[in-house]
Amino acid sequence: MIHNPTKLLFYLTLMSGTLLSISSSSWFGAWIGLEINLLSFIPLMTSSSNLMSTEASLKYFLTQALASATLLFTVIFASMTYSLPSSFIPFNMFFNTLINSSLLLKMGAAPFHFWFPGVMEGLNWLNGFMLMTWQKIAPLMLLSYNFSFDIFAATIICLSVLVGSLGGLNQTSLRKILAYSSINHLGWMTAALLTGENTWNMYFMVYTFLTATIILMLHTFGLSHLNQTFSLNSIPPIAKFSLFFSLLSLGGLPPFLGFLPKWIVIQNLTEMGLKLLVTLMVVMTLITLFYYLRMSFSAFMLIYTENLWTTPHTPPSSPLFFSVLLASLSTFGLPICSLIFYVL
Repeated sequence: MIHNPTKLLFYLTLMSGTLLSISSSSWFGAWIGLEINLLSFIPLMTSSSNLMSTEASLKYFLTQALASATLLFTVIFASMTYSLPSSFIPFNMFFNTLINSSLLLKMGAAPFHFWFPGVMEGLNWLNGFMLMTWQKIAPLMLLSYNFSFDIFAATIICLSVLVGSLGGLNQTSLRKILAYSSINHLGWMTAALLTGENTWNMYFMVYTFLTATIILMLHTFGLSHLNQTFSLNSIPPIAKFSLFFSLLSLGGLPPFLGFLPKWIVIQNLTEMGLKLLVTLMVVMTLITLFYYLRMSFSAFMLIYTENLWTTPHTPPSSPLFFSVLLASLSTFGLPICSLIFYVL
């Protein structure tokens, strides 16, 4: 996967920047880690074979630079106001809002999501996977330090779930569909922050596993747009069903693994008395399931149309077997977890 030593160096500094941010004891150290992470990811985004990667990397850099400048300005202003070192001091509501807004802008949560689908469209599948998963670890961890339920938090959660649900309705690009799905899941993860660290950690791990499964299959089959899924007729039916079952699992359909973290978040928020918020989140997530079902409808039919002029991309047997194996774990993960919990 990595034949270039320079890329290996950037991957190492990318991971070290995230680890520096989440292990730092001061906001200034966390900012340094975020900057190392940003400057390591920009060279990985550029590709001579993809003309859109330059535009995507420029959009990403400008947005992340704005978020980093806001974060640094807020930390310096707060430390000058309180005449204390720039440690994790208890900010008031104004500083909290600025800090959280800059971190949400870094992740691409609504209403700061304007850059996320456009950047995803210009990346290859590996960089898109990193943008949707690894690049969210440090901002989410920093957000958990001073994120509590108030009007701002409720607005961010509702807008993220709403935008992620409605934004993917008219999309034909698979990258943009996954981008809006990531915005939707980001709303659930910020809601999971309110219930505790274990909840959002578990949600993030399940989301990462499901996203990795889908992106591996899309990369294996060479898919980028929705109409290319009709060229999957020549591959084994088990592979097609595995892909669309994984999509339904990512949407949170109850028999699959993707429903487990949503189930736990719903239960925890209900115990906290936030029943209206939970109801809005569930209703908006049903829209996400609608367009996943619309994508999967033709695959689940016994009789379907086949375009004779398309030449499907036939993957090697080894990546295909690995993709189907991961998809089977995604499909049967919830019953397995239930059995393990019952035995214990």
